[in-house]
Amino acid sequence: MATHLTHWGTFESVSDGERLTAVRPWRGDPEPMPLIENVASAQHHRTRIAQPHVRKGWLDHGPGAPGRGDDPFVPVSWETALELLSGELRRVYDEHGAEAVYGGSYGWASAGRFHHAQSQVHRFLNCLGGYVRHVNSYSMGTSNVLMPHILGELHWMIGHSTTKTVIAEHTELVVAFGGLSPKNSAVTPGGVSRHHSRGWVSAAHARGCRFISVGPLRDDITAEADAEWLAPRPGTDAALMLALAQILDAEELADKPFLDKYTVGFERFAEYLRGRTDGVVKNAQWAEQITGIPAERIRALAHEMAGARTLVTVSWSLQRAHHGEQPVWAGLALAAMLGQIGLPGGGFGHGYGSAGMVGEPARGLSIPRFPQGHNRIETFIPVARIADMLLEPGTPYEYNGLHLRYPDIRLVYWAGGNPFHHHQDLARLRTAFARPDTIVVHDAFWTATTRHADIVLPATMTIERDDFGAGENDPLFVPMPALTRPHGQARDDYAIFAELSEKLGFAKEFTEGRTAQEWLRHLYDEWRPEGLPDFDTFWAGEGIELPVAAEQVLFADFRADPEQHPLTTPTGRIEIFSETIDSFGYSDCPGHPVWLEPAEWLGGPASQRFPLQLIANQPRSKLHSQLDVGAHSQSTKIAGREPVRLHPQDAAARGLRAGDIVRIVNDRGSCLAGLILDDAVRPGVAQLSTGAWYDPDPDDASFCRHGNPNVLTADRPSSTLSQGCTGQLTLVEIQAHRGEVPELAVSRPPATA
Repeated sequence: MATHLTHWGTFESVSDGERLTAVRPWRGDPEPMPLIENVASAQHHRTRIAQPHVRKGWLDHGPGAPGRGDDPFVPVSWETALELLSGELRRVYDEHGAEAVYGGSYGWASAGRFHHAQSQVHRFLNCLGGYVRHVNSYSMGTSNVLMPHILGELHWMIGHSTTKTVIAEHTELVVAFGGLSPKNSAVTPGGVSRHHSRGWVSAAHARGCRFISVGPLRDDITAEADAEWLAPRPGTDAALMLALAQILDAEELADKPFLDKYTVGFERFAEYLRGRTDGVVKNAQWAEQITGIPAERIRALAHEMAGARTLVTVSWSLQRAHHGEQPVWAGLALAAMLGQIGLPGGGFGHGYGSAGMVGEPARGLSIPRFPQGHNRIETFIPVARIADMLLEPGTPYEYNGLHLRYPDIRLVYWAGGNPFHHHQDLARLRTAFARPDTIVVHDAFWTATTRHADIVLPATMTIERDDFGAGENDPLFVPMPALTRPHGQARDDYAIFAELSEKLGFAKEFTEGRTAQEWLRHLYDEWRPEGLPDFDTFWAGEGIELPVAAEQVLFADFRADPEQHPLTTPTGRIEIFSETIDSFGYSDCPGHPVWLEPAEWLGGPASQRFPLQLIANQPRSKLHSQLDVGAHSQSTKIAGREPVRLHPQDAAARGLRAGDIVRIVNDRGSCLAGLILDDAVRPGVAQLSTGAWYDPDPDDASFCRHGNPNVLTADRPSSTLSQGCTGQLTLVEIQAHRGEVPELAVSRPPATA
């Protein structure tokens, strides 16, 4: 029996050397996740990549040959693949330089820290001379940029959020904008050892804490909360928050001494609430017209929040939308007006229910990681602007006060990610992927990204290689010895890059003369604090518990003494009005929170043609698109399609029944899905999670036969400030699918020649 770590949990396994024969939850996990069932069932699925492949058009006609995404692949030997790849890397770096290479990997590939694909590919490209990088993430791209201006560095805040045990003991009212999603709470980058999203909520509720979940899905909070459900029109949370703030201001319920001592810019914001800047008072009647929440309930809620120890928390989902800065900023302003920031159980939270590490006590030790080296290239893009970069080289754009230009990318090197999951408007992304000379992908499976590559190198799964790992803020540091032999000819990323670096003449710089196992020992020994076991003892055990902080309260030190413990904002205070952001002059993100009408919402003109708001949230049955071919993920599908949830009255109005295969459409594209009727979905809303592997129709790339909602979502930035992702919301119509249901191509390998 061996213990292994995934982003969604720790499991114990039995192996016969070729495959896992049993996968069971780790005995230390009080709330284990069924997602672990995907691991064993996916390992030898027919979509595993068994040997290197090269796209036939690229092989026959050279870099830049058309046909990417349509051509068959040619299976080749490792020697042939690495010779072709090393030659192409030499050509691009010699002819175009490092600014023509995009190292486009994302961070979710591996729970192990040495074989972390992003670290591996970035170290390799740094040895070659550098690469164009991305900044921020699809999950938090908007908040990553906003928060340092108004409250502080986001990742520090996440790591030091008020712990869930403090909330359970002290909070009287939790107002959760975007809910406290139990499925998202189950996942942490790097892994989760112990799930307890239900436990702390149960303890808080038993003590008398009330929960109010604000969002379009009633089940975006665990049942143990017994929460009141408020369901405003999606995308209108900022208007609701502004009205709550207006009531606190108008009825003198705001904590003025707190605002004076700990914040800057409140009066500028208050003038907006009072209607003195635009002639519109942001009162409850105004918000009712926008949100659909009755004005009386809004007024009562403001008084309830002012009369209790209240935690205002905003999920990451709200900032993954057009003008996504506004609900985050307005939520902070609302919490500041209540005056409870820095008090046990009160104040502001960002990300409770969005990932498991939010609200966990800060870990006292980091864990060893594979060093990436130094990137000599300063050029970068916000991560969600990849299609713009590929389609519009040389085009100027603005970001966070900077004036930038998109580079001219000739080669994309991807390891450990699937942009055809994360990105929006996939038909546009497919067009963008046709532009570079060469696309290289390491992956274990034939995902949409590998199917749109030129050189495909088969990578191992975590269960097929030695590693160690721990999740962010998770105390359990786990040895992860390989559980089985690799599938087919798959190699780990380190072995691939070591051989490539040998061919390119910098093996010593990349490997430093170490094998993968020697790196694990070296990194551990270099890191090991006094009192922890030596490497051999660690490797033979089931993991070691690292120290964590005692119960923590976010910004308690700041509240106690703002002069000695200032925030990292420009003023050292909470910035309800930001002079810095205001100086940028962005009309789509002014200097304080405002209501800005989204391009697509149920109160706008586009809803006349597309009257349903689609929520494209994270899935329950997998992490992002990982292991979509696994047994647990497949068990949730309807006729092989991703399920879409719809309120019964919306289904009845369209003549649809549970189990129907439906077509979801808008002007960008369409997809098939299997229909589920559920009154936990707000009327006027449809919910289709991301994660189905993109399966475009051969004659229409905007039509996904499998159910990927990102053929429908817009490749539109949240704002000029952040250039963040807006994939959470879009307008659609749903209709019955007519005719035969087309066969899926993603469940089998692509054609070979």
